[in-house]
Amino acid sequence: MRCTRCSPTATAVTPPADPAAPSSGAAAHFRALQALYAAAPINGMFASRLEIVEAGMARIRFLVEPAVHHAAGAAHGTVYFKMLDDAAFYAANSLVSDRFLLTTQFNLLLTRPVKAGEVIAEGRWISGKRRVFVADARLIDADGEEIARGTGTFMKSRIPLATLPGYAAAAGA
Repeated sequence: MRCTRCSPTATAVTPPADPAAPSSGAAAHFRALQALYAAAPINGMFASRLEIVEAGMARIRFLVEPAVHHAAGAAHGTVYFKMLDDAAFYAANSLVSDRFLLTTQFNLLLTRPVKAGEVIAEGRWISGKRRVFVADARLIDADGEEIARGTGTFMKSRIPLATLPGYAAAAGA
């Protein structure tokens, strides 16, 4: 069963149009990053949806289902890593509009198992504005409990965002 709210094919959320909202260039960048996430082949394996909340902040809602369980019946650590890394990555890449960032290092702290339900990964930029960025993320289960957290280092690559599937189409829209 796939969560329609989390589905990678769900419509991207457009940032609000109010005085505190990002400029139209930033809003277009956020929408293009959301489209990039949805276009990534790996995300077809997860019922998930990215939202760039604001510059330096990203949120991914995803569904934990039995297909991602380890032998003891809870979500495998790869799911924790993927969602924490993605949330931190997109928080950092929301500040960079020309290049794709690469994860160079990521530390995890897994604190609680999760068996089923919606989980939210919240990513937040911490530091860096030129070539290297640091961001952290945490996973919150349906009961509001933190189940994991992580911190990553991300570096600008030579890959222009405008050349990547999903990003280019949304940026041009």
